[in-house]
Amino acid sequence: MSNRQQLPLKTTVFVLCLIPLAWLAYALLTNQLGANPIEVVTRRLGEWGLQLLLVTLCMTPLKDLLQQPWPIQLRRMLGLFSFFYLVLHLFSYLWLDQFFDWFEIWIDIKDRPFITVGMLSMLGLLALALTSNKWSQRKLKRNWRRLHFLVYPIAILAVLHFFWLVKLDWLRPVIFAACLALLLGYRWLKLAYRQRT
Repeated sequence: MSNRQQLPLKTTVFVLCLIPLAWLAYALLTNQLGANPIEVVTRRLGEWGLQLLLVTLCMTPLKDLLQQPWPIQLRRMLGLFSFFYLVLHLFSYLWLDQFFDWFEIWIDIKDRPFITVGMLSMLGLLALALTSNKWSQRKLKRNWRRLHFLVYPIAILAVLHFFWLVKLDWLRPVIFAACLALLLGYRWLKLAYRQRT
C-alpha cells in the first residue's frame, strides 16, 4: 500500500480514535456522567486506553490473517493513541482525584496494589512511546525490538490494574483478560511453530 493509499485509512483511524474523547467532553459539558463525573471520566479514559492497547496488539494477527501489511502500518498510531488516553487517565487521577497531593499519591502507590501496577504499566508505556519513532529504531537496533516486547507484560499489568480496580462489575475485566490471553496465546503458538520449522 503506497503512502497515498495509506492516507485515507490513517485519517479515518485517527478520527475514530478521537471519538471517545469527543463523546466524553460532550457528556461532561451536558451533565450526563451521573453523580460522580470525576470517577466516570477517570475510568472511561483508562478503559479506552486499555481497549486501544489490545487493538494495537491485534494488528500482528490481523496482518497474518489478511496477508496484508497495512495493519502493521497502523500499529504505531494506535499504540500512541492508547498511551494518550492512558496519560489522560493518569492525569485525571493526579489532578481531579488527588489534586496533585504528592504525599497522598505516594501513599496510594505504596499501599494500594492496583495503583502500584497501574503506575508500573504507565512507566513501561512511557518508555515505549518515547522510543516509537524511527530514530530510536535506528539507534537501538536489535535492542529496540527487545524493548518493545515489554508491551506484553505491560498489557498484563494494565489488565490486572483493571481487575483490582473493579469491585462489582467483573464482566469487562474478564473480557479484556480473555482477549489478552488469546492474543498472547496466538503469539506463543506462532513462536512455537517457528522454532519447530
